[in-house]
Amino acid sequence: MRNLMRKENLFIRIAIGFVLGIAIGFAAPGFAHSIKFLGDIYLNLIKLMVIPILFCAVAGGIVNSADSISLRRVTVKTILLYVVMFLFSFIVSFAVAMLIRPGRGILFENRPMFNGEVSGPLSFAEIVSRLVPDNAFRALLDNSILPTIIFTVIIAFAIIGAGEKGRVFKELLNSMTAVTFSVLSMIMETSPVGVMALMAYSIAEYGSGIFMAIGKYILCCWLACIAVFLIVFLIPVKAYTGIDTGRFLSACGKVALMTMSTTSSAATLPTTIRVSVEELGAPESISSFTLPLGCTINMCGGACSFCCLSLFVADFYSLDLPLTQLAAMAVVATVLNMAAPGIPGGGIVLMTSYLTIFGLPIDLIGPIAAFYRLLDMAFTTINVEGDVAANLIISRSEGMWNPETQGR
Repeated sequence: MRNLMRKENLFIRIAIGFVLGIAIGFAAPGFAHSIKFLGDIYLNLIKLMVIPILFCAVAGGIVNSADSISLRRVTVKTILLYVVMFLFSFIVSFAVAMLIRPGRGILFENRPMFNGEVSGPLSFAEIVSRLVPDNAFRALLDNSILPTIIFTVIIAFAIIGAGEKGRVFKELLNSMTAVTFSVLSMIMETSPVGVMALMAYSIAEYGSGIFMAIGKYILCCWLACIAVFLIVFLIPVKAYTGIDTGRFLSACGKVALMTMSTTSSAATLPTTIRVSVEELGAPESISSFTLPLGCTINMCGGACSFCCLSLFVADFYSLDLPLTQLAAMAVVATVLNMAAPGIPGGGIVLMTSYLTIFGLPIDLIGPIAAFYRLLDMAFTTINVEGDVAANLIISRSEGMWNPETQGR
């Protein structure tokens, strides 16, 4: 029992809650409906932490990376490459999700309905005007996520600009980040109960069709990640650097073993650097900069996650998302991934934030959380292998790496 309660075994406890929820949903549907409030409390706790996590993670990421940014040309080149890779990952994932349509073709005892209002597509002028808050505190209190991010970025650069005088604020921000993530970790410990209640309600309300829906969603996410690896990573790296395909795949395989076991980009970083430098021959001076930076801002797995999630939820509730809406979602996803918290289940918070921004229902977060370990294995692997691919491209573009002569 003591081993089960260890932090790294949270996903096992969530799985137990998931199974109990299924049993309750089938055996006692009336009771399942009565305990839905526990699931609602769980979702409310997650929503409670959205703004604090975004503020601390975005501001902290900018402030703490400022000291390490010394190679300006490499910095600009790396950030631009990461953004381009993310957007192409979103496009590829969208194509895969459109082919599979994971939320369609499911038979339900009661067809899921959503009575809320999805945020409609906005003009460019409306998007820009809504990004800038007229009252920072009101944006925080109203959970206005995008204005809050803009305000956070301004504060972060102001701290950097203040130099030594801003050091106290930097330390305070790092302290706030540690406390906020600690609170989030405590909230994630309630996941087994929340998932049990939400899963029990889902079974009682929709029947066994929910399993097919979640199964198709997981398959869609994995196929999207595989497609991104092939199209966005493997082909460009091969075409630009001329590296042997088997050699690249072998290195990525060793990294994948770590990412799938830890589901943490930060925990995998030593392995990522070692494989990139010792086995692929990438220069240590470039690798020691681009790879840690990639842990913070390069989240191609997040592109797969957000794209598949939005289409899954929209199809599940029979909602239509126009292309202009999807374009806005890609931009928002790029910004949100700066705030990816490096803790178990942290992606669940970002998924909730993402759906909330566009007015999409978040009820499916509970059932998805039960399987998030399976999803996170794929998303984290794509995140880190994107770092490896980008590192090779940057190293080649700087004339500091030749796959024919280095790393053999």
